[in-house]
Amino acid sequence: MTAAAKTGRALAEVRPSERQLAWQAMEFYGFLHFGMNTMTDREWGEGHDDPALFDPAGLDADQWVAALKSAGMTGVILTCKHHDGFCLWPSDVTAYSVASSPWRGGAGDVVAEVAEAARRHGLRFGIYLSPWDRTEASYGSGTAYDDFYVAQLTELLTRYGPVFSVWLDGANGEGPDGRRQFYDWERYYAVVREHQPDAVISVCGPDVRWCGNEAGDTRPDEWSVVPRALQDAERTADRSQQADDGSFARLVRSDDRDLGSRAALAGHEDDLVWYPAEVNTSIRPGWFHHPAEDAEVRTVDELFTVHQRAVGGNSCFLLNVPPAADGRLRAADVAVLEQLGRRIEDFRARRIEAATVTVSSGTAGDTATAWPGRGGAPWRPNATDPLPSVTLEFAGPRTVEAVAVGEDIAQGQRIEHLVIRGRLRDGRWTTLAEANAVGHQRFLTFRPAEVDAVRVEVPQARDTPVVARVAAIGAA
Repeated sequence: MTAAAKTGRALAEVRPSERQLAWQAMEFYGFLHFGMNTMTDREWGEGHDDPALFDPAGLDADQWVAALKSAGMTGVILTCKHHDGFCLWPSDVTAYSVASSPWRGGAGDVVAEVAEAARRHGLRFGIYLSPWDRTEASYGSGTAYDDFYVAQLTELLTRYGPVFSVWLDGANGEGPDGRRQFYDWERYYAVVREHQPDAVISVCGPDVRWCGNEAGDTRPDEWSVVPRALQDAERTADRSQQADDGSFARLVRSDDRDLGSRAALAGHEDDLVWYPAEVNTSIRPGWFHHPAEDAEVRTVDELFTVHQRAVGGNSCFLLNVPPAADGRLRAADVAVLEQLGRRIEDFRARRIEAATVTVSSGTAGDTATAWPGRGGAPWRPNATDPLPSVTLEFAGPRTVEAVAVGEDIAQGQRIEHLVIRGRLRDGRWTTLAEANAVGHQRFLTFRPAEVDAVRVEVPQARDTPVVARVAAIGAA
């Protein structure tokens, strides 16, 4: 075996955990930024705002969750506590919570209402608990604050049923002269593993990697096998938002576009991890609702593009939709979510059934019928196959504008180059698209072409490819 082949095989041996596999299959879920900042029209509250300001009389968690579900989302993550420190549940370790507010007569619990609404609508529930707390007096004291944070984390993990994600923010705006807390990340992780072993720990955590921006921008190729150093929570925190200046939400850096090609991994081959990406952005300019932004809801075209590049680019998509101060989502947000759901369903409905499926070697299995979703038998060509390929032949000429390909990532991320070809009326094959990374799922879009067959070729892989799904999508 050549050195290159040994390296490729070693890269393919890095595999996801069961919790990471379950998370990746969710593909698209929502963020709900809601709290004291909603009432004060702020993004980063300074803490100590009067709890009497929190009184969302029309709060309707079912409306929130139903709107997210209409977009095709599979889960929801609630900002249970943001940087200002105000808790949306009655915490035992602070009075700065809904229990001190007039909402529901001081007996309300937003976390419980959202968790229960999620269950009613068939969505999974996740929590956001900011490590930064601008109200808690022990912040910056070391272990005393860690004890406080762990107590709150434990409350959220033990009171509200199953949790699919614990989203740990890296933002910290205290500045050089502010209080500085060195978080005991490993202790936080251990608490999550103890109480919710199936939950992924995201962003400043070891399971799900932040894509690196809040604009919804995606990399040309997203790799799930990356150097272990990227799991460093302090590295993520350093690259997170440091000031409430409004510019960070659309900032895209160009210094980390390739995290997992062989060239990028050179020198790190002995210290790699499975650390897949999440693309997060907001439906509005801000993360919390601001009346001045009611006319700035992103269009369905823009959100559909982000969805296709994220969900169709080996990432999951986390879209924030902020409720207003009265406790309801605005009609404009709800309408765009419904439109987005219809666009996604239309894209899936345009899958072209193959009259015949042929493979260069091995058995095709369920690859041609497993999208959207996952079949039971992936396609694995023979190890000696010089050019693994699967061909979908149609009953007649069809206009095709995209192809969806997915690997069985339980066997690692193996494909390093992919070529899509279409067969024209005269029998000639023409190249429609090419890509490098595939992973859980890759959508390759191209100028609409009339063809009677589509062939997916894998000229380069780290090890024998294991393909879970191949689908041709017709033009709209």
